[in-house]
Amino acid sequence: MAKDEIDVDDPRREDVRELLGRHLAYARSNSLPEDVHALEVDGLVDPAVTFFSFRRDGKLLAVGALRQLDAGHAELKSMHTAEAVRGTGIGRTMVDHLVGVALGRGLRRVSIETGTQGAFAPARSLYERAGFSPCGPFGDYEPSPNSAFMTLALEPDASSGPG
Repeated sequence: MAKDEIDVDDPRREDVRELLGRHLAYARSNSLPEDVHALEVDGLVDPAVTFFSFRRDGKLLAVGALRQLDAGHAELKSMHTAEAVRGTGIGRTMVDHLVGVALGRGLRRVSIETGTQGAFAPARSLYERAGFSPCGPFGDYEPSPNSAFMTLALEPDASSGPG
């Protein structure tokens, strides 16, 4: 049976850099330069960012990051699943993991910016299925017809509270 692991990882690792390179190339080939908001490796080692990888039997299949915007709000960044395993649920597993980390940190909201172009329709659909809904620009983003902004209000698990 395959062993799946999501762990904090170093975006400077060789296999991670390769997958992030594909992520950046995809963003750049489907967006205008001013509308590419994907983080380079240097941005992913920022102390406000926690970077995760999804590995199956040690093989890197997906990445995602959580960037703290303020005390109650974080943003999903650098969400990317290897092309060969898209549509298998790995992207949703990563989203659910990042939302769980945000909940564990006591955050009240998680948001994401993605493209409005057709190439990003699967990503928008993934976030909608995970409960995200459209919102206005957040953080340092400016309104753009090429950016779709989505957010998810987080509810603390009632079972973990006083009882």
